[in-house]
This record gives sequence, C-alpha cells and structure tokens, in this order.
Amino acid sequence: MILIQRIQSPTPTFFKKLRNMGLALTAVATVIATAPVTLPAAVITFAGYAAVAGGVISAVSQLTTNNDHSTIPGGKDG
Repeated sequence: MILIQRIQSPTPTFFKKLRNMGLALTAVATVIATAPVTLPAAVITFAGYAAVAGGVISAVSQLTTNNDHSTIPGGKDG
C-alpha cells in the first residue's frame, strides 16, 4: 500500500480520537510557546517537546488503517 492510499483509507475510531488529542496537544503547546508574556525557560522547552510529541501522535494515528491482514508479505506466514 502506497502512502497516499494509506492516508486516504479509513482510520479506526480509537486512532481518530488519539489523532484529535495529538492535534489539541500541539495547539496548546504552540500557544504556550508563542505566548507574548515572559515564561520560564523550562515551560517554553516543555511546550516545544509537547508540540513535537503531538505532531508525531497525530501523524502516526492518521497512518493507521482499518485493513485486516492476517499475513505479512515476505514474513513468516506469507
């Protein structure tokens, strides 16, 4: 399955919720990191890490598909 097909294929409900939580985490972290007030360096650093984590969670969740494959090509069973 190529990447375009994988992105367009149906996503399981759990991963849709996880994707949305990752997007929310990224949004909150971005707001904190770009706040116009002075914040401690630790808060800014944590916001940067949270933004990256949220982006990764969202991307991985979006690429998870509903396909039911019982064997892996080239693997032990296939």
